[in-house]
Amino acid sequence: MTNIPEEASPRRQKVQAAEVGTDILKALAELAPSTSLSRLANHLDMPASKVHRYLQALIASGFAEQDPRTNHYGLGQAALFVGLAALGRLDVVKIAAPLLTALRDEVGETCFLAVWANQGPTVVLVEQAVRAVTLVTQVGSVLPLLGSSTGLVFNTFLPDAETRALRQEALRLPAAPTAEELQAQAARLRETGIQPVQGLLMAGVNALSAPLFGVGGRLAGVLTVVGAAPGFTADLEGIAASRLRDTARGISQRLGG
Repeated sequence: MTNIPEEASPRRQKVQAAEVGTDILKALAELAPSTSLSRLANHLDMPASKVHRYLQALIASGFAEQDPRTNHYGLGQAALFVGLAALGRLDVVKIAAPLLTALRDEVGETCFLAVWANQGPTVVLVEQAVRAVTLVTQVGSVLPLLGSSTGLVFNTFLPDAETRALRQEALRLPAAPTAEELQAQAARLRETGIQPVQGLLMAGVNALSAPLFGVGGRLAGVLTVVGAAPGFTADLEGIAASRLRDTARGISQRLGG
């Protein structure tokens, strides 16, 4: 009879623990932006006590986090870092990088690229304006779906199933737009190809955003130019809008859109 080495059992336990941890991370992504412990446990078909134990380890390592207000769980900064590293391999990031720099140089304002990630519109590339005072937009920042020009583009062009949860959450906030206002905004965006906002996300800060389309007309990302008033007015007829529209069209063509 062959004896099984004593270290084999602990090794299997480590592998099984890693598999469970990975399953929980995937479930957090599927239930993003946040979820309760009971919902997560039901989704995984796993005892809540076991899920809670693994969540504590994931929180300690930065891969998960808990909202102290709601006690709901979501992906942490470490998971975002890994996700952004994977996003760096996407065609849209590779293609947009040099054109984003050129756009910044042409318009003299901060420009960035956002893609749709687990928690919503996520900034993955930034080219800051070359000036004494710049608007700080960090890689990894998650922008509000209905409270930013970038988010409004995603809300218009992504399938409803992908944006519904975040939109319903945003519509419960004070001063949220009405359904009629969202429909009118989407119609204007489809007609002009550019989403302007004045002071929506931050007072005194204006922005223009344009969609990037890939194969099959699917939204691949959103390109945004942002600047401070009164120097930057986010005018649909201005030079910045024209350059943004041309850059977005060029990227979309290279993506097959």
